[in-house]
Parts: sequence; structure tokens; C-alpha cells
Amino acid sequence: MSAEGSAGAMNIIIMVVLLIGMYFLMIRPSSKRKKQENEMRNNIQIGDEITTIGGIVGRVVAIKDENESFIIETGVDRNKIKIKKWAIASCNTQKENSPSK
Repeated sequence: MSAEGSAGAMNIIIMVVLLIGMYFLMIRPSSKRKKQENEMRNNIQIGDEITTIGGIVGRVVAIKDENESFIIETGVDRNKIKIKKWAIASCNTQKENSPSK
């Protein structure tokens, strides 16, 4: 009886270790990446050059907070496109960090 009880306890311990391992390998990095993407999207300012998830590259000319969208200019002929905040893949503008004293 004690051998069966210890085998059952060992199975439970193995399952717990596997679940913890899956959390650190799959769930945590994904949530960390989402947090960084949301931070990047919230810090976009007028004049920043962005790339959308569809591959459109443009410069932000207006920010519409009421419906969470941006107006961007693309190309030489300055076409304006309205895009949603979630559709931004990256911000290509290098921002300088103010030197701390």
C-alpha cells in the first residue's frame, strides 16, 4: 500500500512540475511580449514612422483617442490612411532617452 501511495504522490509532483515548466516556457513570454507591444503602441507620437501588420509604412500625422486610431501619411504623394492602434507592428523612429543626472 505504501508503494502505491508514494507512486501516486510522485505522479502529482511530476504533473505540478510540468505545469510550472509550461507556464515559464509558453505563457509568461507571451504575456511579456504583449505588454511590450501595448507599451510601444501607447507611446507613439505624431511624427513617428510606423509599420503596420500589413506592411504599410507611414508617418503618424494625427492621433484619434476616442476610437483608438491613427492617421498616417504614406508615400511621396502623401496619401492619408486611418488605421487602428492594434494594427501597428512596429515603431521605426529611434527615440532618444533623456540623460539622467
